[in-house]
Amino acid sequence: MARLTRAQTQERNRAKVLAAARAEFTERGFREAKIDVIAERAELTRGAVYSNFPGKRALYFAVLAAEAERFAAQPPEPDPGLTPAEALGAFARAWVARLPLATDPDARLGVDLLPEILADELTHRPYAQLLRFDAIVLGLVLERLSPSSGRLVRVAEAALTMLHGASQLAAAAPGFGEPFNVVRACEALPALELADTWPEPPIVPQARAAGEIWSPPEVFDALRERPVRIDGDGVVAVIGLHRLSAVEEALRAAKDVTLVVVTGQPGELVPLTNLVLADLRGLLKRSCPDSAWPDVRVIVDETGAVAAAAGISAVSDATETAIRVHNGHILLRAEGFGACHAAATSTVPAESREAR
Repeated sequence: MARLTRAQTQERNRAKVLAAARAEFTERGFREAKIDVIAERAELTRGAVYSNFPGKRALYFAVLAAEAERFAAQPPEPDPGLTPAEALGAFARAWVARLPLATDPDARLGVDLLPEILADELTHRPYAQLLRFDAIVLGLVLERLSPSSGRLVRVAEAALTMLHGASQLAAAAPGFGEPFNVVRACEALPALELADTWPEPPIVPQARAAGEIWSPPEVFDALRERPVRIDGDGVVAVIGLHRLSAVEEALRAAKDVTLVVVTGQPGELVPLTNLVLADLRGLLKRSCPDSAWPDVRVIVDETGAVAAAAGISAVSDATETAIRVHNGHILLRAEGFGACHAAATSTVPAESREAR
């Protein structure tokens, strides 16, 4: 038998830890689960667990992210919604179909997610922004299905509020409420005509000309789950998890947008980000046609390699930098609040265009 490489051994150990952790979290819940028991279940040392995950909460997020990936990998529905009401109905049906029953042996697995997120500023601020990003993406989908309806992000927010509430009640009070009433309520949301506009950001920094080479590494689109190239023309927004909703500034002003998600705490917050994105991907696959998905690539830049290619030497959860790229060069750069809008809308100086 061929000897495993170091990378193969690490991958095998990581898979063993995830499987053992899933079993432990399912049986005991997050709070009562023990790292020592997880290590014993995986037939590894405690140190081997910590070499793959910085702590129990990061491991818990990674287990739930793997569950979301399995859900997203299932075949999509054959008849996606073609109107906002139909899409929200399909989205809600896919959501409530996953709600655990009291007799479900896996019912305990996800019930501690929100309590753990809320327990720490480190997690609940990024999670709030991840949910706002979910609402932006879902709202853009609804708008593409009905271009005359205006901005529908608030409709998407209302749907997500209702669905997250249904999840919490399913965990706290199994059997309460009728899931299909939740579906019907989501279908009715577009007809409420919620007042919704997107104002331009009040503070927009001055985009400055740049003459740098744009040579990004090969990357993976976490929203559509595929390798992509981002060396073409467009806006690249490098945004920390505390400012994620700022990407709408670029999406409203530019046709080709790449969102690069960065964080100062990748060990714990990257698994949380992967969980939310995989969950969104699985729900969109079951609720709308591919043609309605927004034209945005989402790159989770765990190592900071893409940020470095964009000229950003250090990242944090407050990072907000946007660049305009063309023909292998960075033409414009903006930083701080409103950077996405500035990079997307500012006029490129004539000398920069001529030089490229």
